[in-house]
Amino acid sequence: MSQAVLDKQTVGDTLSERAASLVERDIVAGAFAPGARLAIADLAERYAIGATPIREGLSRLVARGLIVAIGQRGFRVSEVSRADLEDITRLRSLIECEALRRSMKLGDGAWEGAIVAALHQLRRYAQQNGAGLREGRADFDALHKSFHTALIAACGSPRMIRAHSDLYDQAYRYRRVMMRTFEDASEFIKAHEELADLVLARRDREATAKLAAHLHSTLALVYPGETGSAP
Repeated sequence: MSQAVLDKQTVGDTLSERAASLVERDIVAGAFAPGARLAIADLAERYAIGATPIREGLSRLVARGLIVAIGQRGFRVSEVSRADLEDITRLRSLIECEALRRSMKLGDGAWEGAIVAALHQLRRYAQQNGAGLREGRADFDALHKSFHTALIAACGSPRMIRAHSDLYDQAYRYRRVMMRTFEDASEFIKAHEELADLVLARRDREATAKLAAHLHSTLALVYPGETGSAP
């Protein structure tokens, strides 16, 4: 394969990645409502990116569960529902609790330090920008994701970490609703401090139970008083 072909392929990959990133940003920000149709031509004009990388970028988001393909008719934004959040939560609990067990068994001092650092950044953000935390803004959510990723980073399974990342992103729209329930940021930070303390103490059973309850709290806060099949 010639260098020119490789360069062209690299540019195409970069454009499709950019397209996926821009569409994802607008979905989680609410610019595209749940269930909204995503027309290739409209997106190409909106982002000034060709139709082919737009289509490839949308295919990437289908794989991550943020949008769905409608046969040969195009794409639409995934709907939000209690059943969807239950499914996300169930899978996150299975994957992350196992990844956490493995991390507590295999993690070293560097892993512990990364957890402490991620918690510090999350706490500092909450202290300096409580409004951003309650709004679930993207900069806050990146720090929140970094903390949860740090907890399982020593699990030894790149696939578990990728699955966690995709499921975390799929829950973002629900998490933004949940964050509005926290009038005082200290309650949110305290829950993460308690989780980190159990993990760093390698208290396996308590830590995994705490993590599972923490993940299910989004479901309880977004859909209060409703019953469902999630454990």
